[in-house]
Amino acid sequence: MKPVKIAKDIYDVGVNDWNIRDFHGYTTDLGTSYNAFLILDKKTVLIDTVKAEFADQLIDNISKIIDPKKIDYVISNHTEMDHSGSLPRVMHKVGEEKPLFCSKMGQKNLSRHFRQKWNYRPVENGEELTLGSRTITFLETRMLHWPDSMFSYLKEDKILFSSDAFGQHYAGMEKFDDLIGEAIMPHAKKYFANILLLYSPLILKLVEHVTNLKLEFNIICPDHGILWRKDPGKIINAYVKWSRQEAKNKAVVIYDTMWHSTEKMAEAIVAGLSEQGIEARPMHLRKYNRSDIMTEVLDAKAVIVGSPTLNNGLFPTVSDFLTYMKGLKPKNKIGAAFGSYGWSGESVNLIKNELESMNIEIIDPGLKVQYVPDDQSLEACVELGKKIGKAITG
Repeated sequence: MKPVKIAKDIYDVGVNDWNIRDFHGYTTDLGTSYNAFLILDKKTVLIDTVKAEFADQLIDNISKIIDPKKIDYVISNHTEMDHSGSLPRVMHKVGEEKPLFCSKMGQKNLSRHFRQKWNYRPVENGEELTLGSRTITFLETRMLHWPDSMFSYLKEDKILFSSDAFGQHYAGMEKFDDLIGEAIMPHAKKYFANILLLYSPLILKLVEHVTNLKLEFNIICPDHGILWRKDPGKIINAYVKWSRQEAKNKAVVIYDTMWHSTEKMAEAIVAGLSEQGIEARPMHLRKYNRSDIMTEVLDAKAVIVGSPTLNNGLFPTVSDFLTYMKGLKPKNKIGAAFGSYGWSGESVNLIKNELESMNIEIIDPGLKVQYVPDDQSLEACVELGKKIGKAITG
């Protein structure tokens, strides 16, 4: 990947990671990118770096534009290692004495990641850095999605360098929203559902704060994926909608199965939902990755979870998913539990308890079937789907 010109004297010098397929439990079927940005002015600045193994590519990209030693400042918007991992190589090339700007928590985090005694310049929210003809304003975005996170806003060009916000795990030759179109939105949705959903209240406050500041955006440059230059408002509006967790008439039936009994129940529940005009699909936990399932949960009104009983408990994949979903704190959902069992049948109550702990409104006490469901049992599953469907349309 060669440097990409964003605006006059502003470049993306980051790299594509074509082959990564798992990003700490999140499937990245089309890889990802680690974006880093070079601004040339009286003072030259590098915003963020890349994952450690791509340090040489980053330095090579910078060298195509300028001698790295001519960089005056480095900014670290976010200290997670996919953006800070190559800092040791970069600072060595740039000069260990050069100022490294970050948030106060960023300095704390970086000093615990790396032992070099760099020239840290922790900044306050709203503090400005003059480059010459351009000015960068630092905006603290604490817990979006780490406590060190901040944005850098280039005032004169109205360009927002937004760290992990507004990004997508996507590697491609297209670098801008107008080059890829609507095809990027499912990746943006998945990114939000699995990384930022937990921080929805903070995102809404941030958008309100930015609105009050009357900031305008010609381009939004996240650290992953494409850059938003045609319609930056599109991704901002999507974040507002997703943060409000506005649900469609949609249900997700999430399950695992040992001998297909719970699977048959799941499919019958989906049939009942469909009869009520609800968009519904069964999602087998060993056929779909939990990050893809969570993407479907984002705008679903109902979450219905099924498990066989194994060793008086939940099937391991179901337990794993419930833990994962609980950590992301979805809101405004209704739900129910179902499952098959041999001789004890604890799974349904265990699921129900977990859903209740997430403040998901339970629509039905739960449905369990011993061994293989017969026609009567499957009809009960259909009726459960209808019941939930009616609750969705309310």
